[in-house]
Amino acid sequence: MGATTHVKIESASNDVVSKYGLPVEVKYCTRCVISNQRPRISFNDEGVCSACQYAWRKHHEIDWAAREQELLRLCDQHRSRDGSHDVIVPCSGGKDSAITAHELRHKYGMHPLTVTWAPHIYTDIGWKNLQAFIHSGFDNILGTPDGQVHRLMTKLAYEHLGDPFQPFIYGQKAFPLTIATRFKIPLVMYGENGEVEYGGDRKNENSPKHDVEDDMMKHYFSGVGPHEWIKYGVPADKVRTYMPPPIADMKAVGVEPHFFGYYRKWTPQENYYYAAEHTGFQANPDGRSEGTYSKYASLDDRIDGFHYWMAFIKFGIGRATSDAAHEIRDGHLTREEGVALVRRFDGEFPAKHFQEFLEYTRLTEAEFWAIADSYRSPHLWERGADGWRLRSQVS
Repeated sequence: MGATTHVKIESASNDVVSKYGLPVEVKYCTRCVISNQRPRISFNDEGVCSACQYAWRKHHEIDWAAREQELLRLCDQHRSRDGSHDVIVPCSGGKDSAITAHELRHKYGMHPLTVTWAPHIYTDIGWKNLQAFIHSGFDNILGTPDGQVHRLMTKLAYEHLGDPFQPFIYGQKAFPLTIATRFKIPLVMYGENGEVEYGGDRKNENSPKHDVEDDMMKHYFSGVGPHEWIKYGVPADKVRTYMPPPIADMKAVGVEPHFFGYYRKWTPQENYYYAAEHTGFQANPDGRSEGTYSKYASLDDRIDGFHYWMAFIKFGIGRATSDAAHEIRDGHLTREEGVALVRRFDGEFPAKHFQEFLEYTRLTEAEFWAIADSYRSPHLWERGADGWRLRSQVS
């Protein structure tokens, strides 16, 4: 990977302000419900976050017909003549990868090879959705890492980064590039650019691609590459599974990761309806996911609730905040409705799979809470007689 600023993982203080460069004064976007505690987000002079600024452009300014012409030219450049695979689509079987793969195949005449990086522990609905997607007409490669190593990395990531989901994120981003390189399929089509859609670094706002060397490390790996876990006992040969191929190897193949959300207006709710109709996707049978009001996103992994909950602990931004903010930008909620939903659901503890999480990471309950509480920054949290509470909430 290229040179970049790394988050220090040796610190026992878990000072999120210094680790992530957070402002100590909490401010909320005047249009949605996100705060300035989201890493890399920015606000303009009117107090509008970068994600809302992009959403305005997305809905009012971007020429989507012109963007589609760009996509058509890209597909014409890569489309195979003999029906062999010509595009890699990272795929969970969820709504976003489903619409990406389905439209590339049925609307643009491409021949996708879908690539799945296995969750820590599949949910029943997650496995069912992946199988429904495959049986709707797609070839698929499922990559599953060494179970013992994945457990260890998950525990270490929870302890040192406050995010047990980081090992999954490594593979989710890197494994499709590995398959693209090995199978010599240059075009890789991810779904949305999360930095743009949810608020973050704006450098790729007007680009269909991102820089694998630097942006993957900064935007998705929290500044901590897979190789840095070797010092904590992860075998060096096993770490390779979590890393993208060498840059020279990708360049030799001409690998280019693109975002489908650059070419097509990205609306999660509409993606859900599309996937339900075309690939058999089903929403959460519980009616909603813990920590939020929504029912159709991030359903695959029994661990992912702790990823969102720890974001609430570290940044005061939980799953309901992220969902409501996006739906406000898309015009599906008013800000007042979003505030009410955030106050009702944000920070709800993912109790359903708590015991499985402890067993998977081999943590005791006391160890789990001690680690979680160590990430509660005093600029966000205060402890009263009734327990922890946020100093500032969206209103």
